[in-house]
Amino acid sequence: MIKNFEPRLYQQTILATAAEKNTLVVLPTGMGKTNIFLMLAAQRLRQYPNSKVLFIGPTRPLIEQYMDVFRQHFDISEDSMAVFTGMVSPEKRAALWKNARIIFSTPQGLENDIISSRINLGEVCLLGVDEAHRAVGNYAYVFVAKQYMKLASYPRIIAMTASPGSDMEKVQEVCKNLFIEGIEVRTDDDPDVKPYVQEMQVDWVNVELPKVFTDIQRFLVLFLRERFEKLKKWGILKRADVKYVGKSDLLQLQAELRGRIAAGEKDFVMWNAISLLAEAMKVYHALELLETQGVAALHKYFEKLIAESRASKTKAIKSIMSDSNFKSALIKAGILHEEKVEHPKLIELQNIVENEARQDSNVKIMIFNQYRDNALDIVGKLNSIGNVKARIFVGQQKKNETGLTQKEQKQLLEDFKNGLFNVLVATSIGEEGLDIPKVDLVVFYEPIPSAIRSIQRRGRTGRQDKGRVVILMAKGTRDEAYRWVAHHKEKKMYRNLASMRKKLSLSLYEKKEAPAARRAEDRIKVFADYREKGSGVIKELAESEVVVNLERLEFADYVVSSRCGIEIKTVEDFVDSIIDGRLLQQIKNLKNNFERPIIVIEGTQDIYGVRNVHQNSILGMMATIAVSYGIPIIQTRNFKETAALLQIIAKREQDETGRDFSLHADRKPVTLKEQQEYVVSSLPGMGLVLAKPLLKRFKTIKNIVNASEKELQEVEKIGPQKAKHIKDVVEGEYKGE
Repeated sequence: MIKNFEPRLYQQTILATAAEKNTLVVLPTGMGKTNIFLMLAAQRLRQYPNSKVLFIGPTRPLIEQYMDVFRQHFDISEDSMAVFTGMVSPEKRAALWKNARIIFSTPQGLENDIISSRINLGEVCLLGVDEAHRAVGNYAYVFVAKQYMKLASYPRIIAMTASPGSDMEKVQEVCKNLFIEGIEVRTDDDPDVKPYVQEMQVDWVNVELPKVFTDIQRFLVLFLRERFEKLKKWGILKRADVKYVGKSDLLQLQAELRGRIAAGEKDFVMWNAISLLAEAMKVYHALELLETQGVAALHKYFEKLIAESRASKTKAIKSIMSDSNFKSALIKAGILHEEKVEHPKLIELQNIVENEARQDSNVKIMIFNQYRDNALDIVGKLNSIGNVKARIFVGQQKKNETGLTQKEQKQLLEDFKNGLFNVLVATSIGEEGLDIPKVDLVVFYEPIPSAIRSIQRRGRTGRQDKGRVVILMAKGTRDEAYRWVAHHKEKKMYRNLASMRKKLSLSLYEKKEAPAARRAEDRIKVFADYREKGSGVIKELAESEVVVNLERLEFADYVVSSRCGIEIKTVEDFVDSIIDGRLLQQIKNLKNNFERPIIVIEGTQDIYGVRNVHQNSILGMMATIAVSYGIPIIQTRNFKETAALLQIIAKREQDETGRDFSLHADRKPVTLKEQQEYVVSSLPGMGLVLAKPLLKRFKTIKNIVNASEKELQEVEKIGPQKAKHIKDVVEGEYKGE
């Protein structure tokens, strides 16, 4: 089934392992992980000719690259392959699944398809997982792999990455989540890989921060030292020296303090320590921008803090803005920004790029920078150099930021490959999984304290020919610390993998016989608001063979029968929705639309301590919900308990009312007014909110049905689309089965 491809020895050796057991493959970037998956796919499809192969990768450009490799080297018709992304509708994905033998998919949409039973994982004989180091926590890979191993008749997983990370616990978590039984690791120094590895030169270029920078640095360090001294005095922080306290230390402390507060430890020290840490995190970020990026990035961040201080009453931001050291740093940064003083790394970068372009007009350079704003600044500076055409490569647009759609990203990479421009300035999106051949030089604008990301950045060059990497580093700054952190993490990663390979048991999991599948008509059915997918409840329901239909629900998070709607709030969200006034309207909607409404509060936190709200306000709202609206309130500890509760409620309801119920699940209308509202609210996109103004305008349901599209649009919030949908429903001919 394979054409125009000659496997290398190490690829064949790895294939032999992957054919026998679920395998984690760790290979340097550019060493042909895709081709190992290609060979294994051919072997599995020959072995199980009526089955399918499924590949999952984190981004659309990456999965499309895999499909391109299969087009080139796999003897299979184009119609037998399909790409699933969020751009493909669920209905089309279900149709494509039926005919495709090899499916390339991003994992998030696939989760929905599995939950809604649109696809059958039982038909898949091989699951390929790229960038496998992502398979931790709640990332979609974890759910997909678990469901696959549960449902597949002939399961086999091959997981691939250039760098699984240095944290032993996380690597073990990846192996556990992907049901790994064997590990195949190769480094550049392994004898079977070495002949294929292109020579790579890595140069560290040091720059000195000018005095005007170190003046600002000194004020920010003084600010931090004062906060750290207080935290040390209170026994929260062990060291007060800014040099030895990193961002990860501050984040860890924040998590610990929140945990202690949640456990009931709510004294003066705890609350003030939380506030001091919030101040420190913001100023620490400012210091990092100054040292590693430059004045332009710092000035923009300072402007953001100033705007935040005007709009917010938060104690931390007010304290920052009133601090004399911070004020001094702010003034000096403003002066340097007006004078357009550049970071010495930016000056050095311009020199490097100019020299490279002068020596070779066809040179291809890739520059990595942590921050979009600074990356944009770099592009502007480089485009002022003759023979240099630079473009920015970033992820999709966020609020008030530059962004590229996935289609634009793909086109940009094509243009770069084809030489339409010669410098690609990328943020972290350029680090992972993209096949960009013949990059002559990769420049790190800053070292990064991550083994995974350092390896991936370096892997953009030296794929087909000799490669070169330049890493810019400001002396006496975070850059120096990050250099050695990444170095030691990378060494540790390979030691851990070697150790795991020796200790890995033949099976990290015990495959249990799947229980006999229940008939679809016997399974409990639940409608869930698709915005609830991140809560964990929906996946728990899917695990229990509940038929989950993801829809946009207007008046509840879950509908479990024709009369029962359930609103779920975490403890924090419940209190927040009292503060911002959302809760009362949500309760009214729930009561007006369901005969048996229920409120569930999820979490173990002290409901009276999560926000600065008087307990009588919370008790008063609970009394209103239970007494004035007659809605029961049930508390659960976590999403697993919530899912179990929903399942029990759904079963009781559906045993009484039947499994086949409509999503239009309003309470039984009693008065003529309610009956009229009920009928109109069932029209597409209506609900009670729009039913009432329609009835006020046209007086009767008959008049609404007879109204023209133009007349319907005269009602507020009824646009052309809604008006057309209404006319389609009332005038369209009914067609039976």
